[in-house]
Amino acid sequence: MKTASMFFVALLCLSPLAAHSEVSTRVSCFRSLDGKNINFEFRTYFDTVTKWGGAGVRYSKSKKAIPLVYRNTEDEVMTEEGPHQFTTTWVEVSDGVVTGEYEMATQGARVNSMHYRNYKSGKQYSFDQDITMEATPETGCRW
Repeated sequence: MKTASMFFVALLCLSPLAAHSEVSTRVSCFRSLDGKNINFEFRTYFDTVTKWGGAGVRYSKSKKAIPLVYRNTEDEVMTEEGPHQFTTTWVEVSDGVVTGEYEMATQGARVNSMHYRNYKSGKQYSFDQDITMEATPETGCRW
């Protein structure tokens, strides 16, 4: 009986699991529009099986990513025949404290605007997506 149990455990460990889910990762690079040298990498993650998503930012001068929590998405019809614009808000959580928010407006794959607001200082920053920079989940943005 003990041999059968060990065989079953070994079989479970060696065989692929049937409920495999694929997490997709998207990396976008952003540069400040305010004349400041502020660059960051914006990563989104989505699991198609569980319908879970997440995000994070990593500034070019930092090794540590800041987690973001999804707040909401607003759908806006720009023109009757044109594509919808989706404005998504992500809340920044740094060291367990909500410190700011990122608001990104998109139409399809195009990012029309990205804004950050720091809750403590009230300062707001605008960013433009750097579409010339190649970024992959493995390498991220190469500043």
